[in-house]
Amino acid sequence: MGIEESPIDPAAFLEDVEMRIGEVTSVEPFPEARKDVYKLRVDFGTEVLQSAAGLTDLYDPDDLVGSQVVAVVNLGTVNIAGFESECLVTGVDDGEGNVVHLQPEREVPNGERIY
Repeated sequence: MGIEESPIDPAAFLEDVEMRIGEVTSVEPFPEARKDVYKLRVDFGTEVLQSAAGLTDLYDPDDLVGSQVVAVVNLGTVNIAGFESECLVTGVDDGEGNVVHLQPEREVPNGERIY
């Protein structure tokens, strides 16, 4: 391991990247996608956004519904096999190629901004 990216201005990062806590309200299979992903609906308190998330290896849909996630909400919309993905649910590799979703260590209000 090693930090490979050049340093950036912390203020610019916090101004440019908006990450918020949301609660997964629904999960559906997404067989039309090229990769193995779910269609998620995520409640951010004032609005609900959709996301295509590669969480299928470690999570059944019932495991995700009701869980809080960390998501980037200002990347714009990406069309994936006809599905409008409006936010990026964050995750990390577990060392075996599976995605573990990031979440707060305790429940917080939906919509809270990460800083």
